[in-house]
Amino acid sequence: MSDWNTRFTSEEYVYGKEPNEFLKEMQKRLNLSGQALAIAEGEGRNAAFLAEQGLNVTAWDYAESGLLKTKKLAETKGVSVKTELVDLNDAKWQPNQWDEIVCIFGHFPEELRKKTLKGVKEAVKPGGYFITEVYSHYQIPYQSGGPQTVELLYKPDEFLRCFSDWRIVHFFMGEVVLHEGKLHNGLSHVIQFVGQKLK
Repeated sequence: MSDWNTRFTSEEYVYGKEPNEFLKEMQKRLNLSGQALAIAEGEGRNAAFLAEQGLNVTAWDYAESGLLKTKKLAETKGVSVKTELVDLNDAKWQPNQWDEIVCIFGHFPEELRKKTLKGVKEAVKPGGYFITEVYSHYQIPYQSGGPQTVELLYKPDEFLRCFSDWRIVHFFMGEVVLHEGKLHNGLSHVIQFVGQKLK
């Protein structure tokens, strides 16, 4: 926890202030609305973007410094984001609570990944979406960002297995070029997943 709290204490937004390009693309395609939750949201670039699109946004992170920057960024954009200090190990997932849940480069140990994806699946409302872009287990040699431990990286079957009874709106694993602050830069190997809960 302290590492992330320390990382976000600087004035600089280490992943930039602009939203993730994949999330922007999905917002344009799906016209997301309603109650959105951004988990492992860091400094708030994606939460602030969704709030700009008219969504009611809550951001979860376990670094208080990141949540403070989320509030600050939202204010500069003239919007409001609710922030909650949440360690996903202790997250309380309420059934059918959110119209969208977004996780952009949220990386956790395998057991916490399973627990979190299960929680997401329960907490999205019928008709709602889960949108994520994360580094795949092929990322380490690319040296363009993300964890340097394979255990913290994702495999495609984690999403396809967990959400097998959802409508898969978008699925991609492969190379993209990222320009997100100073820490996500260059050719990268990612997984993109968008699922819609049917019932």
